Amino acid sequence: MATRRAVLIGALAGGGLALGYVLRPHSYPLPLDPGRGEVAFGAWLKIGTDSVVSVAVPQLEMGQGVTTLLPQIVATELGADWRQVAVEPAPVSALYANLPLAARWRTLWMPVLPDLAEDPDGLIARRWAESHRFDATADGTSLAAYEGLARGAAASARAMLAQAAASRWGVAWEECQVAGGFVTHEQKRLTLGALAAEAASFDPPDPPPLRAEPAAQDPGEGGSDSAMTGGALVYPRLDLPAKVDGTYVFPGDVRLPGLVYASIRHGQIGESTLAEYDKDAAQRVSGLITLVRHRRWLAAVATNWWAAEQALARIAPRFAVRDAADSAGIDDALAQALQSGTAERLFEKGDPAAVTGRLTHQLRYEAAPALHATIETASATARLSDGKLELWAASQAPESARRAAAAALGMSTADVVLYPMPAGGSFDRRLEHDHVVEAAIIAQQVRRPVQLTWSRWQEHVAGWPRPPAVAVLAAQTGETGAISAWRTRIAVPPSAREFGARLFGRRDPVAARREVAGEADALATEGAVPPYDIENIALDHVPATIALPTARLRGNAHGYTAFFVESFVDELAHLAAREPLAYRMAMLGKDPRLAECLQRVAALSGWGGGGDASGQGIACHRIGDGRIAVVASARRGEMGIRVERISAVADIGRIVNLDIARQQIEGGLVFGLGHALGASTGYAGGVPAAQRLADLNLPVLADCPAIEVDFVASEADPVDPGEIGVVAVAPAVANALFSATGLRFRRLPLLSEEL
Repeated sequence: MATRRAVLIGALAGGGLALGYVLRPHSYPLPLDPGRGEVAFGAWLKIGTDSVVSVAVPQLEMGQGVTTLLPQIVATELGADWRQVAVEPAPVSALYANLPLAARWRTLWMPVLPDLAEDPDGLIARRWAESHRFDATADGTSLAAYEGLARGAAASARAMLAQAAASRWGVAWEECQVAGGFVTHEQKRLTLGALAAEAASFDPPDPPPLRAEPAAQDPGEGGSDSAMTGGALVYPRLDLPAKVDGTYVFPGDVRLPGLVYASIRHGQIGESTLAEYDKDAAQRVSGLITLVRHRRWLAAVATNWWAAEQALARIAPRFAVRDAADSAGIDDALAQALQSGTAERLFEKGDPAAVTGRLTHQLRYEAAPALHATIETASATARLSDGKLELWAASQAPESARRAAAAALGMSTADVVLYPMPAGGSFDRRLEHDHVVEAAIIAQQVRRPVQLTWSRWQEHVAGWPRPPAVAVLAAQTGETGAISAWRTRIAVPPSAREFGARLFGRRDPVAARREVAGEADALATEGAVPPYDIENIALDHVPATIALPTARLRGNAHGYTAFFVESFVDELAHLAAREPLAYRMAMLGKDPRLAECLQRVAALSGWGGGGDASGQGIACHRIGDGRIAVVASARRGEMGIRVERISAVADIGRIVNLDIARQQIEGGLVFGLGHALGASTGYAGGVPAAQRLADLNLPVLADCPAIEVDFVASEADPVDPGEIGVVAVAPAVANALFSATGLRFRRLPLLSEEL
């Protein structure tokens, strides 16, 4: 129970009063640093004498709008005026441990008996997450991890403010209302700022007196004029004005006194080591300061980044490489694994005998490596001074980045400070922190603050892609085409375990691949179990070993498993001469929410049955408790294949901010379209074929189809819209291309195979 003794009263710091209460264990220090005239209420909010409410956000803002969502939750529960709400990026702290993500990734940090940490509220997951200050941003867990905590903190603060006002007015605090930035009782009212310091002397009720309804918007209202349930309030994105006028500061915008700039060259993908280079070749580059050599990379440091990049271009360092990544070798390894590799059964339902042997239909699908293609390439600034390392970087796993940088420099993690910066798109790329460690090493060598920025080419060389995968899907069908048995065999590297070895074990990419070789990985096959009511199902994973390090990417395994499943279902429907929508609906009796998404997207898109030459394709998918259905319309013209329209209906539970949900689904559809038609590269001798964004066949504005998005109203717990919008696009487009051309495309990116 939080009592007055749990309220921390800090000393005056430059005239600023630090007050707050601790809602979590006393052993964790208060992470917020109140300024002059501010009162800190625990780990989540501060209230100034000017009534500005600053909300701590312990998640990386990478375009998904989390720096609006969490403040909106606090503002709604507190009763603040949205015009007086500000954001404060939170430092790493045990108080912000992401428990749902820790439990979800338990196999990555606790490979032995991981199910002991399955419960996010259980002792094991909690202790690990808090002791490792696991504030990671990933897998759409922000609301699940923090909505309850933020609401509880705001509700307690609201009650304490009401108690302070009631004490002045001589009334019961329960009779006071808090709304629009004021505490009121009949005709009396006081601002939040006028009461904040006094409020800290009151005991917060236990449990916190939550409002009857959480933050929610009705999707039926639509558009930016959507009304808040019970209110008529809208919550524009807090980061939007600065992004529009260019004042939003990204890692590459950091400027420090005496700052120098670094560019870098990494060795080829494989076991590469720096062999030789001609440092004299760059002596005539104006502005070059020095070179920093590492076993696997060479960096140039100069007074400006362009000079550093030109110096490396002239030097053209050479690397010795073994086991270099090569597309032909990768394809052969996957094919061999699929055909004869040892598989582990990850899921089984019904009679095992029913999914054994040759089934009626069997088809093979493939997915090539997929690149993140972030707008902003990797960039980090490091300053080492007086035994302290300061880092300015965008990180989805900030504590892991701090620990890795400290280990690289042989110093204590306590002496490393990471200032959280936003990312110009991440798509899970900023879960990796190679560039942060490199910047720290370079700063140590040059003894000056340094900003390292990777070129786009280096982003492709050292920014590991989503893994390639090959699968054979088999089904047993009857005379009507009904599926009685389904078997999936997927050959894919144990990519999530490999990523975990880098993130949690601090293994280098080569060591990480070797450490997890041959291990089955449930996270690498997520989404492969069809959402349909099929009596007998089996999923087998063959952990393939390839010479290419792989990583997580927006949508993750669902990005290829949804393509496999929904392409196969569509083929089965056509083989049975069944209309694709009706064929799916007949198997969704146990998932009415997904069935509703399909029905509504059919109406939204003017679905015509997907007949020959209609150019329409349909697909659906489920991630956790979220569901989506997509219809794509495509045609074949003189300029090739063109996707003209994408319609989507999603059920993501209770919607906190409708505009952001729509933006995330729309952005996910475009992102998924990019990976359906491009965003990949081949490899030869450890070198990616794609060197620029222009080489990735990404959709530009002129290529983007008309997009329409609708939502199913739901009272279920909210689901992150950022991942689910990505995954069903590729199969919908593939099915549309079949309708338009009569050709089946079974490889991602589409059109990458010979016709």
